[in-house]
Parts: sequence; structure tokens; C-alpha cells
Amino acid sequence: MRKPFLFLFALCSLPLFAQKSGGITDEMLVQIRKGYNDTPAEKAVRNALAGQSIATLAVNADNLAMIDTHFSNKVTTKGITNQKSSGRCWLFTGLNVLRAKMIVAHDLGEFEFSQNYCSFYDLLEKSNLFLQAIIDTRSKPVDDREVDWLFDNPIGDGGQFTGVSNLIMKYGVVPKDVMPETYQSNNTADMRSILSQKLRQFGLELRELKPADASKRKVEMLTEIYGILVKCLGVPPTEFEWARYDSKGKFVSRKTYTPKSFYDEFIGQDLENNYVMLMNDPVREYYKTYEIDYDRHVYDGDNWIYVNLPIERIKEMAIASIKDNTALYFSCDVKKYLDSDKGTLDLANMDYASLFDTQFPMDKKQRVQTHASGSSHAMTLMAVDLDDDGVSTAGAAHRATRASLL
Repeated sequence: MRKPFLFLFALCSLPLFAQKSGGITDEMLVQIRKGYNDTPAEKAVRNALAGQSIATLAVNADNLAMIDTHFSNKVTTKGITNQKSSGRCWLFTGLNVLRAKMIVAHDLGEFEFSQNYCSFYDLLEKSNLFLQAIIDTRSKPVDDREVDWLFDNPIGDGGQFTGVSNLIMKYGVVPKDVMPETYQSNNTADMRSILSQKLRQFGLELRELKPADASKRKVEMLTEIYGILVKCLGVPPTEFEWARYDSKGKFVSRKTYTPKSFYDEFIGQDLENNYVMLMNDPVREYYKTYEIDYDRHVYDGDNWIYVNLPIERIKEMAIASIKDNTALYFSCDVKKYLDSDKGTLDLANMDYASLFDTQFPMDKKQRVQTHASGSSHAMTLMAVDLDDDGVSTAGAAHRATRASLL
């Protein structure tokens, strides 16, 4: 019994860490405390922050009157869509672009595509993407950065436009009343958690199998995933009957469709080759094309590919599209400066600098470089306010991300 005691004692007597400089010393802490000037104004701010949210207290009163709801040019559409408590903004946005075209082309009343139908196949395809990626990387150690990233991100319901184009061109679309929303499609957190748990479990199993066995087992795993999705979202139709009415409610036709034949008849565009993703990324060189690996929805589909352009060029194209009565898929950072009551995004909405008596001088390039900002939410851009010379008005230019949204 003495040897372990003496051994532990010997370990305790050794220096465990070398002394490092750069920490907060007592002298430094004294200097920091002296630098804070606890004025009555500071006390008032502290009192306010103790009982109210930072965003509420940072509202810029000088910006409250800057509300202009007039738009000279607006894409024709009808109705508002709601993704509720899900991460499907990219899907709602893409389908909103298409439904606006369909409403005008076929003189429809209020109409929606089934977001739930596309969500079903999105989650099935993402499950396959993860499982096949695990098979592809099975020779790498589990703590390899790529493998670790896969297990950390097995599935989610977020995405971008290549997901819209790949999924629709592969599976077609159906009207919303053919496959309506469910509680789980509107509230996806629990379903994502269950799917993530199953996929991680499956991933560990696949890493232990030979390639031929892994491919066969993957199909069985996807069958189980399919069953979970059916329970949560319903059975996706392979054929359905749909009655068409015009904008005045007059009956036009009744016909049986498959999801792909429905898309071909009412939209019929090649989304994978007729649309281009544009992005304003000041961190990277403009007028070049970039691709983000593994940022895709379908294993045999397309990664996120975009042409990087100055924001002025993108604005020109956006105005031209809206004037052509064509809505745009767009995304931006909506986390920090959204005024939900006014429905505006504006860097002047919140005055954090005055509230905390400090400055936030980073420009967009610096914010993107340091992950202070990034594209977080997709929406449908459908209106712009132009003056007599066809230039966006001063108010609209000031609120560069302000838009009329579907």
C-alpha cells in the first residue's frame, strides 16, 4: 500500500505547468477596474439592461420614422407562406419563386406547392448523402477532420438553391393540398434529433463493413429512415388528381398527374441549367466561380456553386428581374438588425454603439472574415422602388436588404 502512496506523492511534488505570461495579473485587474467610469449615465444603462433585452434598448429612435412601404415595381403573386418552426426557408423561397410564375402563367388564384413533399425527399436524400459519405471515408480514422465533421453534421433541414433545383428536377412537385403540412414538418427539431441519432448509429456500423456489404446495408438503413419520415411527414404521392380553377374561381380542368408531369406542365423549366447563383462575397475575388464541397442536398447532385460579383452588379440584375415580373431567391444575414415590427432589415435599426459607448467599425469583408456575419435566411425578393430614371430611391438604397417578402 505504500508504493502507490509514495508514487502519487512524487507526482504531486513535480511542477505540472510552466508559468506563462499573458494572463490577467492582480496589477492588470486593478488598472482595468480603474478604467471603468461608473457615472450616473452608466448606472442608468446598467439598470435598464437588468430588466430589458439588449435589442429592445438598442432600437435607434432616429430610424423609426424611416418606413416606406411603396414599391414602384412588384412581382405579381398571391398569398403568404409560413415555414413556422423549421429551417426550410430555402425551400419556401425557391417554391415561392416558381409559384409566382405559375400563378401569372395560368391565371390561378391563391396557390402553394407542397413544401412537405419536397422536404420528405430532401431529408431522404440528405440521409443518403451522409451514409454514402461515411462509406467513402471509411478508410480514414474516426477523428479525421472530414469524418468528424460528417458525424457532427449528419442532417439538417436547412439548405440553398441547388437543393431546390436538384430535388425538383428529380422528384417534381405537387400542390400543397395533395401533401399538406404536418406538425412535424412545421416543428422539425425533434424529428431532426431522431434522424441524427439514427444516422450516427448507422454511420458507425457502416465503417466496420466491407464496401459491398456496406452498400447493401445502406439500402436497408434508408428503408428505416423512409419509415421514420412517413410517420412524421406522411406518404409522398406518386400519382394524384388535381382540379384547376382560375383566379375567379371558375373550373378549368381536372386531371391525373405524377409529381414530375405536374411540374413539366405548369413550370417546365430546367432549374439546374437555367438558373445561376450569384453572391457578394468581398472576402474572395470577384468575377470568379466558387464551389463549396459537401454543401449539397443530393449525393449525385450539385454542390453550392456561385459566381462572386460586386453588390452593384447584383442590384442591377435584381432590378431587371423584378421589372420582368420574375421573383428572385435571395438570402442575407437577418440575425442582428431585423426590426420585425416594421418588417425591415437595416444596419441603422439598432444602435449598439450608443448603448454600450463603444464602436463596431468592421465592414462587410471583415465581418465575413471573422464569422461576425453570414447568410442566415433565404427569402423571396419581389419588389423595388425606382425613381423616374429607373434608379432605386434613396430610402430603398439606404435599406439595401429591405424587401417586400412572400
